[in-house]
Amino acid sequence: MANKDMKHEKNIAGAWYCTDPDDDNGEGCIACNVCYTGAPEFFAEDEDGNAYVIKQPSTDEEVELCVEQMEACPVASIGDDG
Repeated sequence: MANKDMKHEKNIAGAWYCTDPDDDNGEGCIACNVCYTGAPEFFAEDEDGNAYVIKQPSTDEEVELCVEQMEACPVASIGDDG
């Protein structure tokens, strides 16, 4: 489960977020590129390749796509507080 106390500083406001790579709980982004290549409308990479949310999903289809990325994340660094 993503650590809501360690959100990446570039996440836009909303329920969905990615964690900062410096998360001591081991749930920080490892720059694997799964989410921002699988759903580039919602996820982007910073200068180090770490993911952050650039758009919050609003339709059922968009949420489903983001859930797919969350489930595919190898370190559980994508969270949804919604």
